[in-house]
Parts: sequence; C-alpha cells; structure tokens
Amino acid sequence: MKNFANLTIKTAREGLDKKEFSSVELTQYYLDNIKAKDTEIHAYMEIFTDVLEQAKKADEKIARGEKGELLGIPVSIKDNILYLGHKASASSKMLENYTATYTSTGLQKVIEAGAVIIGRTNMDEFAMGGSTENSAYGPSKNPHDTSRVPGGSSGGAAASLAGDMTLLALGTDTGGSVRQPASFCGLVGLKPTYGAISRYGIMAMGSSLDQIGPLSKTVTDNEILFKIMKGADRFDSTTIQYEILDLPKGKKLKIGVPQEFMKIDGLDEEVRKNFLDSLEKLKSLGHEIVDVSMPNLGYALAVYYILMPAEVSSNLARFDGVKYGLHVEGKNIIDDYFKTRHEGFGKEVRRRILLGTYVLSSGYYDSYYNKAGIVRDLIIEDYKKAFESVDSIVTPTAPSPAFKLGSKTANPLEMYLEDIFTVPVNIAGVPAISIPSGFKEVEGKKLPLGIQFVASLKREDVLFRLGKDFLGE
Repeated sequence: MKNFANLTIKTAREGLDKKEFSSVELTQYYLDNIKAKDTEIHAYMEIFTDVLEQAKKADEKIARGEKGELLGIPVSIKDNILYLGHKASASSKMLENYTATYTSTGLQKVIEAGAVIIGRTNMDEFAMGGSTENSAYGPSKNPHDTSRVPGGSSGGAAASLAGDMTLLALGTDTGGSVRQPASFCGLVGLKPTYGAISRYGIMAMGSSLDQIGPLSKTVTDNEILFKIMKGADRFDSTTIQYEILDLPKGKKLKIGVPQEFMKIDGLDEEVRKNFLDSLEKLKSLGHEIVDVSMPNLGYALAVYYILMPAEVSSNLARFDGVKYGLHVEGKNIIDDYFKTRHEGFGKEVRRRILLGTYVLSSGYYDSYYNKAGIVRDLIIEDYKKAFESVDSIVTPTAPSPAFKLGSKTANPLEMYLEDIFTVPVNIAGVPAISIPSGFKEVEGKKLPLGIQFVASLKREDVLFRLGKDFLGE
C-alpha cells in the first residue's frame, strides 16, 4: 500500500491523474484505517456500502480523461447532512431509521465534483453540544488522546479526518461546531458567511445561525472545498451569490485583538501564551496587530443561549411521533406525543427545547427573546465598526485544549463556556476560520491548540490569506 498519510487535494489530484494510484486504492486505505482505528475512536456512524463502487466509477471517469477537483477523493459527512437513499439520524434515537429523500445542496455540489462519500460521522444529538458526548450512540474520541473529546458538535467529522480515516470532512457550525473540533483535533475549520453555502438539506437546529462548513488539513484544501459548495440556491432563500477575491501572497493586513474580550475568566494559561506567540508570528510575517474595542462581545454567550434554544424549540416541534421518525405508543394521541419526545430526545436536547419554549412564552418573550435580539444587533454593530479599521479580528478558538471525556457533562454551564470565542461569529453572520497554532503537552500527549481569524461579510479571502501565511502554505 502506498503512503497516503499526508495527502492534500492537490497531491491526491496529481497522483490520481498521473495514475500513480487509483481512487479504489486511496479509498481502501481509508477503509483499512477505519477498520483498524474506529472501534476505539467511534468517528463514524456508518460506512456506506457503495463506497468502493463510487471509487471505481471515479477511476473510470479519470481513465476517460474527465476532470474534477474532487474526482475520486474520499469525503466524510456529518450525520445531519441529507444524502438521498442513505440514513441520516442526527445521532438521535428520534431519527434512528430515517432515510433521506433528497440530497443537501452543499453535498450535491461535492458529489458533482466527483467526491467519494465514505460515510456519515458521529455528532452531538441534533448538533447540540461541544464534545460529541451527547450522541445517542456514544461519544467519539480525540485521535490525539483517546481519553479526551474531539470537540463538538462535529466531533465525529473532525475525528475521522484527524484519525486519517478520510481526506476531507463536512460538518455544520451553529456556534462553533466546526471551528472548536478543528482546534481540538489540529485541523483547519471554516464557518462561512451566513448564506454563502445553502442550508437546504441540513437538519435545522438554529436557522439564523447554522452553516455547513469544511474541515481539512490545510487552508488550501478548505478554500477549494468552500468554493465548490458556495453559491445561491433556489431552495434556500437565505443564500447569497458573490465572488471570492484572491488576495496576493505577501499582502499585509491589519489584524485587531479585542482586548476586553481576552480578559475572560477560565482562559487556559497555555492557550493565552500560545495566542500571544501567534500574534508575534503574525507580526513577523509583516501583518500589523492593533487593539480593537468590541464592548458587547462579552454578552454574546448569553444572547446565543437565548436565541439558539428558541430556534431549537421551533425547529424540533416537527418531531411529534406522527409525521416521521420515532413513534412510541401511549394511552392516547397526547400521550403518544409526550412519550415519543421523551424517549426520542436526549437530556441536552430536552433541556434546550424547554429553555427555548420558556423564552418564547407570552410572559417572557419581551423579557428575554426581544432583549437578546436587541443585543444581537449591538454585537453586529461591534463587528461592523471594528472592520472599518481592521481586515480581520483574531482570538483563540477555544479557551482550553481538548478536555477529558466526562469532565464537563455534569455541568452544562461549564460546557457552554467552551463556546465563548466562537458564538459571536454566528450571531453576527460573519465568516471565521480556525487554524492550528501549536500544542499543549498534557500527561505525555500533545494536545492541539487553535487560533481563530474573523473577517467581515463575504471576505473569506482574508481568512484564507492569513491562514496560508500563518501555516506557510
């Protein structure tokens, strides 16, 4: 078997087109790794039965001279991304046997580009969580240290890539669910501009916050995958069409640091040191580092945990034991409903539905939901004002490296604090990328750390330029 361990899209494309190896050989390499590793890591929910058949068809296309950036390249998909004729459960008992009746737009573009869809990956149930411990089918583990979480909710997607069990992975990001696992697993993870990639065919959690996002080992691979998936979609009225600029190599940018936001309690000292070292590296690359004032970012987590549960409550109301999904027989129709939702949803999902229903109720709508909407506007204004003077804003991606399995499950508030640097981005709808920035050694294991670059709307080009500069691509 050839050495496929450090392949990128570019090197895989060259090898496939020059017939140095086939898509079948490449896919079999990942299947062998899955067989050897995934019993412990549990990145995948299912390996699709037609994987090698997909790879064989890709080889036939390559032999005919057909082209495609992803032609013959294996990709894993998160378990809340619909793929026609395949199960999609969102790692919930509620949809354990649900089979998708259509393919999501973002995934369809990846398929049309020639990718081999290898399987669906584990996640926090309905994307609610930051550790993949809320999956109804058991947690995924971090390939860098299997006693620790891979992050969440796209933890299975990140683990499949970090564990060398795929070449690319697709996740979704509602409050950091691509970027935080990328940080924990030493990967590149992108949350695009809201509307850049269609949400059609992605199981909704928070409709004003959700975005599909690519996970990769390099910024260049991430950029390729993003450009393939982006674009307007007639099935999703929130999508937008815009051209991505290509900033030249060597372009010097001004990067803002929200100093008041960096003074939060609970920031790991090694993370802080790594962040300061990263700023020095950016300076050495010729970029200018300045302070920016963003006084309302400190309210973002509170705003998020009002708006997101409200949207969860609305979106998950459809799972009533009647239309589709799980049905549990009760004494009458109302009892059917209560029993189905109690047995079908896990504890964290039920917690967020209850909270969301509460903040939307007639006695509390104005007190909580309306006020959260007002503060959301203030956070958006903070970003707009900051981007008048800087090209990008930089923070750590997460306040700590990957934490131990089970260490935060008893304290939901402590778990929610892991999202403190990522949720403002989703609230404002702006794009952000997490880039590997170093390691923290703990108990003899090197745990990855990440930094997050944020840019103004439609300026993913700034993120890709900074990421490539930082990683030397």
